[in-house]
Amino acid sequence: MRKNGCVNVGNTEMDYAAFGHGSRKLIVLPGLSDGLATVKGKAWLLASPYKRFFNDYTVYMFSRKNQMPEGYTIRDMASDQVETMKSLGMERASVLGVSQGGMIAQYTAIDHPEMVEKLILAVTAPYANRVVKEAVSGWIQMAERGDHAALMADTAEKMYSEKYLKKYRRYFPLLARFTKPASYDRFFRNANAILSFDARSGLSKITCPTLIIAGSDDRTVGNDAAIELNRGISGSELYVYDGLGHGAYEEAKDFYHRVFEFCNR
Repeated sequence: MRKNGCVNVGNTEMDYAAFGHGSRKLIVLPGLSDGLATVKGKAWLLASPYKRFFNDYTVYMFSRKNQMPEGYTIRDMASDQVETMKSLGMERASVLGVSQGGMIAQYTAIDHPEMVEKLILAVTAPYANRVVKEAVSGWIQMAERGDHAALMADTAEKMYSEKYLKKYRRYFPLLARFTKPASYDRFFRNANAILSFDARSGLSKITCPTLIIAGSDDRTVGNDAAIELNRGISGSELYVYDGLGHGAYEEAKDFYHRVFEFCNR
């Protein structure tokens, strides 16, 4: 099953892509890239990495809601995420949060522990540390100038390993030509929410089994972020991909297998 759908949230909607036909649920929350392009209509495109989940799980990948108010916070995003889960009849699910999605996932588990069966936090941080602020503030400035080519190039440079960059760097200008949004308003809402994020005081409230996945050279959230999460969440597991960075979830061939094994343990 591959399905594109949306759920009403207040006076707006939240788009999602769903795939698989299992009775268990896996929620996937993407990163800041959702501020540039949502999952709307992309179920067939996004499903491939999750094929091993299809028999046991139905996977739901959610975008942030379509209309985000000024001052919309990561905690607000988590609250809206829980509302959509309940609207779709979910009582409990495993949650995989990537980058900004991992920040939303933290508050989902902190404020609504009854909804989270297992938690996977990938290439994310417990607060907007210096590395996060420098990266995100720089991207905001590029978007304000309308320099989409620079935004895409700098994002890639801060995400991928040098091996990956050497192979694909020449394609970044072409990619930028086809990915510039009509407006950066959505991107600004998401990015500014990151800059004010700090969940450190609530990490001790996360009691579900938690797996933290990171790269050893993360130039977007820094290398200390995963260690701080591991220390703050009692009983959590930490796995670090040596030589990879913020794009470990794309570059590591066993990333989704590792998530699957953790969910099924």
